[in-house]
Amino acid sequence: MTPKPPVTAAVRALRAAAVAFDTHTYAYVERGGTASSSAALGVPEHHVIKTLIFETGRGEPLCVLMHGDRKVSTKELARQLGEKLIRPSEPTVAERHSGYQVGGTSAFGLRRAMPIYVERSVLALPRIWMNGGKRGFLVSLAPAALTTALGAVAVDVAIDVAN
Repeated sequence: MTPKPPVTAAVRALRAAAVAFDTHTYAYVERGGTASSSAALGVPEHHVIKTLIFETGRGEPLCVLMHGDRKVSTKELARQLGEKLIRPSEPTVAERHSGYQVGGTSAFGLRRAMPIYVERSVLALPRIWMNGGKRGFLVSLAPAALTTALGAVAVDVAIDVAN
């Protein structure tokens, strides 16, 4: 029997924004990342979108949505945003900014309002899977919701993981 999907802050935010989505639960693997969730759900890792919390050199948080099989070029992101420095937030800081446990962070229902950026090529996918606000829980939706419901700004900051 499939466990009943949780009602998280992300699910409430998706419903409030009238975003059509499907829920998917899976057995969470510590440090398994998107490779683990994509394998568990049988979807390409490229279509599983990571929600990453970064901060500027002044400590201001921002959220970046990136393909599961890619990394964020913080140097290129800083250049595109006109910042001197962008760095990943420490896990405890990311949790404080987002309101979510690392491994369960969603761009929907963030505790603290912050700018949200999305790798431009994510928007070209037919459907994406992203965290639903809890470890072991993804939601699938049309990528257009990232710009319409979240106001995410497209950026070109992907690095192939092999690099």
